[in-house]
Amino acid sequence: HELRLPIDGMTCASCVNRIERFLNRTPGVESASVNLATELATVRYRPEVAGRAELVRAIEDAGYDVRPEPTSDAVADVATGGRVDAFEVESAARAADDRALLLRSIVAIAVAAGIMLLMALPAGFPAMDVRAWIALVPATVVQAWSGGRFYRVAWRAARHGTTNMDTLVVVGTSAAWAYSAIVTVAPRLVAAPGLEPATYFDASAIIIGLVLLGRWLESRAKRRTTDAVRALAGLRPATARLLGPEVQDTAEAAPEREVALELVRPGDRLRVRPGDRVPVDGIVMSGRSSIDESMLTGESMPVGKAPGDAVIGATMNGSGSFVMRATRVGQDTALARIVELVRRAQGSKAPIQRLADRVSEWFVPFVLVAAAITFVAWLLVGPEPHLPFALTAFISVVVIACPCAMGLATPTAIMVGTGRGAEAGVLVRGGEALEAAGAVRIVVFDKTGTLTEGHPEVVAVTPVAGVEAATLVGVAAAAELGSEHPLAEAIVRYGASQAGGWTASDFDATAGRGVLARVARGDGAPFEALVGNAGWLSERGIAVDPVLVRAGVAATPVWVAIDGRLAGVLALADPVKAGARAAVEALRRRGIEPWLVTGDSRSVADAVAREVGIQPDHVRAEVLPGDKAAVVRELQGGGRVAMVGDGVNDAPALATADVGIAIGTGADVALAAADVTLVGGDPTGVARAIDLSRATMRTIRENLGWAFGYNVLLIPVAMGVLYPAFGILLNPAFAAGAMALSSVSVVLNSLRLRRFRVDRDARPAGVARPTTVGAP
Repeated sequence: HELRLPIDGMTCASCVNRIERFLNRTPGVESASVNLATELATVRYRPEVAGRAELVRAIEDAGYDVRPEPTSDAVADVATGGRVDAFEVESAARAADDRALLLRSIVAIAVAAGIMLLMALPAGFPAMDVRAWIALVPATVVQAWSGGRFYRVAWRAARHGTTNMDTLVVVGTSAAWAYSAIVTVAPRLVAAPGLEPATYFDASAIIIGLVLLGRWLESRAKRRTTDAVRALAGLRPATARLLGPEVQDTAEAAPEREVALELVRPGDRLRVRPGDRVPVDGIVMSGRSSIDESMLTGESMPVGKAPGDAVIGATMNGSGSFVMRATRVGQDTALARIVELVRRAQGSKAPIQRLADRVSEWFVPFVLVAAAITFVAWLLVGPEPHLPFALTAFISVVVIACPCAMGLATPTAIMVGTGRGAEAGVLVRGGEALEAAGAVRIVVFDKTGTLTEGHPEVVAVTPVAGVEAATLVGVAAAAELGSEHPLAEAIVRYGASQAGGWTASDFDATAGRGVLARVARGDGAPFEALVGNAGWLSERGIAVDPVLVRAGVAATPVWVAIDGRLAGVLALADPVKAGARAAVEALRRRGIEPWLVTGDSRSVADAVAREVGIQPDHVRAEVLPGDKAAVVRELQGGGRVAMVGDGVNDAPALATADVGIAIGTGADVALAAADVTLVGGDPTGVARAIDLSRATMRTIRENLGWAFGYNVLLIPVAMGVLYPAFGILLNPAFAAGAMALSSVSVVLNSLRLRRFRVDRDARPAGVARPTTVGAP
């Protein structure tokens, strides 16, 4: 089972590491991944060993809290789409937290500004000791109220023997406030050579205020990383027009009533009027219209719909009106599954994050040691007054260090990248797949349903002498009735319109080869029928006659044998998708080798390859579904391989490839075998997925470079390395501002991915008429 738990109190990547360690050593936990940006722990566990209570206890033992689950009535019924509403409740709670954070920040900054003005008054009006007493009270309030959250988190970490970002803030501000309080209350304690009775109330307050302001800006920016999911969730209409069970027809005048979407059940008949959003997934029963499915596919061209066609919930209806039958509602709809898939991806980790995790584990202890060394060094050899100088350097070191930026570098980019991908019709399962896609050097395409429409048609029927065409078609259609192969469906569909009355029993199918069945017509005696490829019949001693397919050398031949004797052949052809050639050309422009691997005949494979622009030596034909994985493993010797298929017959190859890319439609968006799903079935989405991965990884590397570079350069500056040569010692207030800016800049850099442009040169210039390859 998998469970996601919202966590309170995380501030940096060291928090992430600690929680993951405690969860992973909990009995029954298979794996645990914690995301700093989403503040979620995703745990896979065995329910017979562990449950939610044990997982929550492990997180609490690590020193952190688990936020309670929403209890609103709006999110109580998950089966009716409650998770979309839970997302809204969670967003509202985070907005309330942000308001409280901003209020504490404003109070702290205002107090700091007031103390600065007080200290800037002319000498002797009032006396300095009086000013210190005036500043003591508001500074203490800021330290306790505005900075209270830092103390709570730091104390919780200390009780469990660890440190985090809040530890640094607490150490720095407490040192400044405590020294100032001692100077104010007992000035004689610092009345010694090398000491100065100066106060740092303004420094402690401004540090707390700026850090809180940075957290507020960071939180606001992080919330924008989920805008794509929020926008998708907001597409769900609130109501539907329900036709009652007493209505016997679907005419325009049939009575209807408006009901809450949660009340719609599978099988209900719904009317969709012009300009309405389709309420749930379903099938058109009557009427015609065109629907804007861009929220799923990223394609702006409306799609025509007629009776029998599938429609997807939350898509926008055009000028027509139709009646539909609901098939999927609530969490089963394509929209709900997309939202869930994107949220899972946004909570995942990329392998590149491991470097930041390893560094951050030791970062805070290292900073504390560096600060202590700085304090002692300047106390011993620093200029007069020794203690204030050393204290200033100490505070600057602990305040300027920023492990938050390292922790946010990867997850924020993944959140924005996966969200932008969903808007463009590219659904990525997680950070690992997102990282791997950018390094792909070879893309292997399946043929049927990937480069072709996947709806083959019977284009020729050629019986041997003595066999009627109707008999050939009837036998083949009856034998194939139990098969799910696209060619079998085409034969069954053709047989229904050409020959009827045939039945089959004892059905047995061999993947990629053919079927064996007992077939009869009416009350006649059954006989054995073999339907499949030439190799399938040859293995059973039945010779095929190539002359029979001379009229359609590029069509797929399906051979039929009756009682061990050849009966004839059916030729089937499958139109190539309009964007297939553009997809192949787009990959080649990116330095990626396209390959075609199919179980179809050599002649058909070569014809499709010519049509889409794949080189003849990059074609593998007559490959069984189980053997496609072996071809992928072979090609992996030349670099990372992506496999593009329909996610059903190609499941072994999709799982074997470095990146499995499933061609899906809106209704089948969550194809489990794939790392990436292209909604809508457009193969040009392969190039878009690779572009998205490369842009996201580039952003992650920029973020990590900034986060590491910031700390490597500025911590020594805070320690005072520039003072001997240039007389520069960093002010703690500037250190706090730089630390806040560091985290915010990383998140803002990630947000630039929202402007990632879908590369239109990966698409066909226009909607070309599909070409039927090899039609006789």
